[in-house]
Amino acid sequence: MLMSAKTSTAPNPRASRASHHSASPVTLAIDIGGTGLKAMLLDPAGEPLSERERVSTPDPATPNAVLGALDSLTAKLPGFDRVSVGFPGVTKRGITYLAVNLHPKWAGFHLQEAIEKRWKRPARVANDADVQGYAAIKGDGVELVLTLGTGMGGALFTGGRLCPGLELGHHPWRKQTYEDYLGKRGLKKYGKKRWNKLLAEAIAQTSATFNWDHLYLGGGNAKKITFDLPENVEIVSNEDGLLGGVALWHDPA
Repeated sequence: MLMSAKTSTAPNPRASRASHHSASPVTLAIDIGGTGLKAMLLDPAGEPLSERERVSTPDPATPNAVLGALDSLTAKLPGFDRVSVGFPGVTKRGITYLAVNLHPKWAGFHLQEAIEKRWKRPARVANDADVQGYAAIKGDGVELVLTLGTGMGGALFTGGRLCPGLELGHHPWRKQTYEDYLGKRGLKKYGKKRWNKLLAEAIAQTSATFNWDHLYLGGGNAKKITFDLPENVEIVSNEDGLLGGVALWHDPA
C-alpha cells in the first residue's frame, strides 16, 4: 500500500536532487495542454530533478490566465536557470500563432518574451509534439510522433533532425481533419471502439504518406489504445512531453 506524503518518511531522491541542484543549468520544462499544465525540473542531460507537478488548464485558457496558473507551478519548483515550453499549436521564434484548443488570444502572442519578463530567465518555446519527439526518438531514419490528447499533434524527424512546422492534426483527412477524428472531440463523438478503428486507419495513412521507419504515440489518450500495434509503433510516456525540454537548448537560438 502506498503511504501518503504526510506519513511517509522515505527520502524522495528527485526532491533531494532538486533541492541541491548539483548540476547546472537546471531547466524548468513546461507542457501546456488543453486540460492540464505540467512542469518538471531537468538536469543538463534531461534527467528529472523533481516530480512532475500539474494544475488544470484555466477556462477560458487566455495567455494571462495560463501564465498565472504556471506561476503556481514555478512556486513549487524553484531554482531553475532556464525555461523550455511545449505549446499545443503553431509556434515560431517564441511566438504562438494558433492554439485551437486554448483560446483565440494566443494568435500572435509572444510567449517566450512574456515568460522571460515574468520569471527573469531565458526561455525557449516549441510545439508540444516536437518536444515530446525529442525525448522519444532514436535518431535513426524517418520517425513520426503523434500526440493524442485534447487535440492531435504531430512531429516528423529525419536522422534525428526535426522537420519544423508540421501541423498534421489540422491536415484534411477523410471528411474533416485528423484532429476532428482522433482528438478529444472525436473520442467523445465516436466512442472508444470506433476511435481505435480510426486510429488504426490513420496509422496506415501516415505510413503511406511519410514512409516512416518508426512511429511513437503519446499524449493522455494513448492509454485508450486497445488494438495490437505493429512492431515499429510504440506508446511513449506522457512525461516525454517534459523530458524533451533540454533538447531545445542544443542548438543556438
